[in-house]
Amino acid sequence: MSEFVRNVRLWFTPERVREEGGTPDYRFSLANERTFLAWLRTALALIGGGFAVDQFLPHLRWAWRTGLALALLGAGVLCALRAVNHWVRCERAMRRGEDLPASRFPAVLSLVVAVVAVAMVVVVLAGWEG
Repeated sequence: MSEFVRNVRLWFTPERVREEGGTPDYRFSLANERTFLAWLRTALALIGGGFAVDQFLPHLRWAWRTGLALALLGAGVLCALRAVNHWVRCERAMRRGEDLPASRFPAVLSLVVAVVAVAMVVVVLAGWEG
């Protein structure tokens, strides 16, 4: 079974994480949970931003509005899914006494948000009608 499939299974049965390795200091597990919640807040903000672009910019051309809204909504969905996957991976690594897993996702998410921000600057400078 691939590592990704194993991690996805642990999303829905987190008590099985305890079967691996030893119990880490509870403060590390709580910090991991706070990081998970911060990722979820980011996901909610992205989703809210996507809905805001769609609902509160009616004079923006349809293609721009839809593209920007979908980019933000998609980033929010990916962020929420990545949050739980990262939580499981970190919890397993701590229990095994391994280094915490590295991730490119923050860089990818930052690039998506930066591209959307640049597109919004272009829209503002060009005017609502494009």
